Amino acid sequence: MTNDTRHWLLKDLPYAAMLALAVGGLVLTSFRGPTTYYYWMALAPIYGLICVVSGWRHLDTGAGHMQLAVTQALHWAAFVAAMWLMFLPEVRGIVNDNATSLTLLILLALGTFVAGVHARVWRICAVGVFLAASVPAVAWVQESAMLLLVGALLVAAVGLFFWWMWRRESGRA
Repeated sequence: MTNDTRHWLLKDLPYAAMLALAVGGLVLTSFRGPTTYYYWMALAPIYGLICVVSGWRHLDTGAGHMQLAVTQALHWAAFVAAMWLMFLPEVRGIVNDNATSLTLLILLALGTFVAGVHARVWRICAVGVFLAASVPAVAWVQESAMLLLVGALLVAAVGLFFWWMWRRESGRA
């Protein structure tokens, strides 16, 4: 691996990790149990840490570093509180799992974008925009899961039929 590749990978790895962790949260939210709750509650502080580390190098004073750390801590504490509200029994009783996962993704997208603005790191803002843009796609996939499954089975059946016909014709020749 070249030095440039290693430098690029290390520089952008935190942002790729943010995206991967968000996708993991979406998959995990379809299951009930304490694991889902703990995952989302741990995700915001991890994002906050990535924001502080990413924004740290853009500041050159101790006061700037302290302001960044305090701003990010308060910012992500507010989003942890909002996520916690989504897991209250009173809320879970009326909101289904699909709506919960979408709401958590929207909160995470907004929190990430605003945290990137505070940290003055455009890549974090880009992660927030990407997460926000993925909300309609995730909603469509959740709504259309059966349609996608039937479509995939239909394509597989047609493919198998043509493969069988091709094998049959090539056996006659």
